[in-house]
Amino acid sequence: MIGRSRARCFFPESDWLSRHAAPITIVQPFGVCHGRIFCPCTSGKMASWCVRAVRQSYCLVASPTFVRAPPRLLCTAAQRKNGQGPEEEAEKAEQSAPEKTPAEEKTQLEEQLKEMTEKYKRSLADAENLRRRSQKMVEDAKLYGIQGFCKDLLEVADILEKATESVPKEEVTSQNPHLKNLYDGLLMTEVQIQKVFSKHGLVKLNPEGQKFDPYEHEALFHAPMEGKEPGTVAVVTKVGYKLHGRTLRPALVGVAKAS
Repeated sequence: MIGRSRARCFFPESDWLSRHAAPITIVQPFGVCHGRIFCPCTSGKMASWCVRAVRQSYCLVASPTFVRAPPRLLCTAAQRKNGQGPEEEAEKAEQSAPEKTPAEEKTQLEEQLKEMTEKYKRSLADAENLRRRSQKMVEDAKLYGIQGFCKDLLEVADILEKATESVPKEEVTSQNPHLKNLYDGLLMTEVQIQKVFSKHGLVKLNPEGQKFDPYEHEALFHAPMEGKEPGTVAVVTKVGYKLHGRTLRPALVGVAKAS
């Protein structure tokens, strides 16, 4: 409990000292004490300076930060007082742990070795699968990297084929040399472009009379036709193409059905 006491600090032999003593309030840790202190310069600036200096010194001594010790220091001091330090506590914890027998340690090490071996094998398998997938992707990129270019050239091949089919065969004679030369040039261009397609793995599909295959053919219609088995390709509207075994463009066909 904070208490207050009022005191006078003077010499009993002289009442003059008591009358000329400067009043001062001293802050203590457990209360406030009001008193007087003698100063020969009470009437001047020196008296106020002395009072201010005494107050600051008492406030510094009575400060909680000066009086109280940090909790960590207190805990360390208590541990040292009890004769226990951090190192001693760690040693006691190690000593209190139950000691394992060689058989138990061997079993534990074998289990750890087995677990690490399994993880290593799984990591090797994952790395091998990743390598194979990457290699397959690289190979596919090499084979099918020209897929878009080939698809665009198919339209050129279709136009050349239609051009040669539209020329009447009876008109292609020596009597009409200009038409004959033009027709021969179209045929040579068509043959050359097919050779280039075959060189790069592009194969022409003309499935007339074959069994209908939905992976290679696209049915435009079904109609009954004489002399054709049901389910076979009766009419080819546009030929198809395959690039390295993969269907690049399905053939547009008409399929015969039972009447």
